[in-house]
Amino acid sequence: MRAIIIGAGITGPVTAMALQKAGIDAEVHEAYERTADGVGAYLNLAPNGLAALQVLGIDQHDLGGFDTHTLALRSSSGRPLAHLPMGRDDAAGTVSQTVRRSDLYVRLRDEAARRGIPVAYGKRLVDATTLPDGGVVASFADGTTAEGDLLVGADGLHSRVRAILDPACPPPRYTGLLNTGGYASGVHVDAPEGTFTMTFGRRAFFAYANRAPGDVWWFANVPQARAATDDELRAWTPDRWRAELTSLFADDDGPAPDLIAATPEIMAPWNTLDLPTVPVWHRGPIGLIGDAAHAISPTSGQGASLAIEDGVLLARFLRDHGDPTMAFTAFEAFRRTRVEKLIAQAKRTSNQKIPNPLTRVLRDRVILPLVGRAAARTTRDWITDYRIDWDAPTNHAPLRA
Repeated sequence: MRAIIIGAGITGPVTAMALQKAGIDAEVHEAYERTADGVGAYLNLAPNGLAALQVLGIDQHDLGGFDTHTLALRSSSGRPLAHLPMGRDDAAGTVSQTVRRSDLYVRLRDEAARRGIPVAYGKRLVDATTLPDGGVVASFADGTTAEGDLLVGADGLHSRVRAILDPACPPPRYTGLLNTGGYASGVHVDAPEGTFTMTFGRRAFFAYANRAPGDVWWFANVPQARAATDDELRAWTPDRWRAELTSLFADDDGPAPDLIAATPEIMAPWNTLDLPTVPVWHRGPIGLIGDAAHAISPTSGQGASLAIEDGVLLARFLRDHGDPTMAFTAFEAFRRTRVEKLIAQAKRTSNQKIPNPLTRVLRDRVILPLVGRAAARTTRDWITDYRIDWDAPTNHAPLRA
């Protein structure tokens, strides 16, 4: 069996390595002429995603990030609201990793290359058609084609494969927030290393992690009633955006203004989007995984982890079912409930970041303290404690996602 994978971000190389482990050849095709080395923000890899990488023999400490073990939630006045673990640092578990997105791209791409998996760049997908014998032909903008037994759309939020499968698919949904962030140098914050301190500010949401003394990574979510147009996003020049962020957090208790001032280059704002549901995940031997099938708000801290889970799980289904159409059908039936439940939960969390005088008191006085107490009592988390048993068959006993 031979697979064509569209997209060389996080999901594509992971899927290719998982398919290789299952005895299936794969080739990755990336639309851009170059990779995203040094580009973009950072992300969180949760214990469930790290455990899925361990199935492929990839250690979490080889990804270029740092351990992030705790979330400390605070109000705009600095009052503690909740203290939440981000995994377990013991023999039975692991803790989250915070890593630059570009570092993760590079490490996964390089590991795939080390394992002999080819990646072709400058291959922007135009169309994908099925053959009478059940195979697939992918056509690219440069006039070339690729042929395989199946095609995996790992091409992200604005997936071309998704548009081919279902031109009527609803577009991504704006979640009500602009996103930004940066890396501050030379500022010392009153927080343990590896703790993400998150403040529900009066006007916007701010979070920071102390990677090491004087090395602080931060992000901010800025409420905006409607998605900004491209022209409106371009209008936020670096100086204007820095001044806006400083003003938004000026009245909150915390180091946000100092961190903003100590950041040489603040990331330009972007709209935060998700995909609540994608009606068509597959058709015949063509299917979607990762953000192409179920994009989730960054609020969840689960986007990359779910995509990694997808790649490993799809390889298991293909290994056990043999037929790509049957494997995609079983994969969707197995995954849809988990990922759509998480997307809905992430949207509720995003809503908590949008200041509302009528709900702020309830959130700060009741909801978040209850969440913190519940987290302290629980022994299992259905999200981060999820594990994939590679050796368990998928085509016999029923499985739960």
